[in-house]
Amino acid sequence: MLGQQLDLTTLENWLWEAACKIRGPVDAPKFKDYILPLIFLKRLSDVFEDEINYLAGEFGSVELATKLVEEAHQRGQSIVRFYLPPEARWNEIRKKTTGLGEYLTDAMRAVARENPKLHGVIDVVDFNATAAGQRIIDDPPLAELIQVLSKYRLGLNDVEPDILGRAYEYLLRKFAEGQGQSAGEFYTPREVAVLMARILEPEPGMTVYDPCCGSGGLLIKCHLRLLETHGEIQNGHRRLPTHVAPLKLYGQEINPTTFAMARMNAFIHEMEAEIAVGDTMRIPAFTHNDGSLMQFNLVTANPMWNQKFSTEVYEHDPYSRFMFGIPPSSSADWGWIQHMYASLTERGRMAVVLDTGAVSRGSGNQGSNRERDIRKAFIERDQVECVILLPENLFYNTPAPGIILVINKAKRHPGEILLINASKLFNKGRPKNYLAEEHVERIASIYQNWTAEEGLSAIITNEEAARNDYNLSPSRYVAQNGEEEVLPLEESLVQLQEAEEERAAADRELEEVLKALGLGGVFRG
Repeated sequence: MLGQQLDLTTLENWLWEAACKIRGPVDAPKFKDYILPLIFLKRLSDVFEDEINYLAGEFGSVELATKLVEEAHQRGQSIVRFYLPPEARWNEIRKKTTGLGEYLTDAMRAVARENPKLHGVIDVVDFNATAAGQRIIDDPPLAELIQVLSKYRLGLNDVEPDILGRAYEYLLRKFAEGQGQSAGEFYTPREVAVLMARILEPEPGMTVYDPCCGSGGLLIKCHLRLLETHGEIQNGHRRLPTHVAPLKLYGQEINPTTFAMARMNAFIHEMEAEIAVGDTMRIPAFTHNDGSLMQFNLVTANPMWNQKFSTEVYEHDPYSRFMFGIPPSSSADWGWIQHMYASLTERGRMAVVLDTGAVSRGSGNQGSNRERDIRKAFIERDQVECVILLPENLFYNTPAPGIILVINKAKRHPGEILLINASKLFNKGRPKNYLAEEHVERIASIYQNWTAEEGLSAIITNEEAARNDYNLSPSRYVAQNGEEEVLPLEESLVQLQEAEEERAAADRELEEVLKALGLGGVFRG
């Protein structure tokens, strides 16, 4: 099976086979703690081997290439993207049959010593750990696990860039009990991430920020897009020439496991990245000495949809992020958008994946609505550039479609908003649909060229958006096959929650008025 590239089905079958080797001694939700570090070590080893093989083609043999790498390392130099100590190379690990747990633990620590960026990331698991005086995983099942993980190569050309995110997503989805969240809350489908990078089109030296970066997939795609547009082949891999400044990437992630994977991904791709762990909404990691938020050229993100935060998070914010309005506690979508907006430079741009309701909830309703009022403020300040409606069933945690919202502080076409209804641009897949390369290209082309195409896109003015009560749902403006816009069940529930919240607030205000008039207790709601 060596040399066979991993597709999603093959990857999942492979991971299940690996998990089965340690099913007995390890609780299902803990599988990832043992499997993921080994997958990362296998990936490091395969990439290192690729570099050696490329040098062997230059110098005549693997032996000579290996010798040159070792000599350069001893001089404190490097002719490969990173150095892997001999005991941590996969071929050596495969040879071990006794003392394997201790050997693996020592090998991980050796990798971290040689590569300080991986300290606290790859060396946190003790494969020799005991519980009640017994090994949690004995050497025989560990050896079987190693053999299963040896079935496929994980070099840069063998798998997609965020193989770690894919693996984690599967293990989390397969064994979700006890995890407290679904895997799809952080994993963005590959082609959606590619589309976002095509929309943002990063330029050399730009700063790019993802406030909820998961395993770093969206940052990786921006990095790879710059390599596509400005890179050249060096040592068998596409790299930036010395005169082209790399992107400076920043990410924050609340989940420690996914944070570690983002750090691993940044390392393997030689990305100039600062990844922080923590709760962005409450304590953003990237601030100046005076406490103000750092600002970036580009922001790319896929926050958890309709996340619930107490309104106190917004009302007592020390960073002045929520100047457009306080979002409802039923959905943080416009809270995330305002955080990202506050994190943009004066001419910055952002692309964010959200639930479809983020661009339509509250429009057409009587009275005030927090989300509609925040949308109105963004539109009146001419900050919304584009909304792209995606097809259904792309995302792992929901069959619902999503949207990509593009906000631009320096719009190319002031006073206009581009709406793209891409709901029919997909290939049917099992279990999930997907955007093919031609679909990504077509959507990106419409955005970059700013074109209206019948049945696919429309350009409206801010005044037209206002006449539609600030509803920016593309399906409202771009009809397909005579279909009418239908409110999904999830959206109905969020709207109901928001209406209940508004009613409760109105009741409290009325009670205060009645008390002031000496009529306290008269009103009972």
